[in-house]
Amino acid sequence: MQRFHIRQFVLFALVVLSVLPSAMAQNVILDAPGILPKKKLPPPPAPRAQPAVWPRLDPGAVLCRTADDLDRHAANMIARVGGGVTQSTDCRIIGQPTGIQIVSRQGPGRTLVKLSGPAEETGWTDVWLPDKAPVAR
Repeated sequence: MQRFHIRQFVLFALVVLSVLPSAMAQNVILDAPGILPKKKLPPPPAPRAQPAVWPRLDPGAVLCRTADDLDRHAANMIARVGGGVTQSTDCRIIGQPTGIQIVSRQGPGRTLVKLSGPAEETGWTDVWLPDKAPVAR
């Protein structure tokens, strides 16, 4: 009786081993490109257009109350590099893009500007400000 069960098991194993490679070799693709419509990807979101204020001071620009403060600020930058003594100035760093009006220019690195806004503060900056806005990339 045991031989019968062993023969059945061996026969079953041989059948499974003979069928298994052919079943695994079949490359069944469950994609019917001609029958099923292709899923369309949603369109990319529209870029948010931010109004480009020009002229403007970008973050990191220096705004000094007077032209002398701007000169002292420039001297302080040189002194910091060389290890010299710095002088007190009434300058601040711009933290966010700020719209301005150009009042006057004294060379490419010295411009009197008026900040847009309720205070309409005037000051001097060393930022080069071209007449036209730079072309966006």
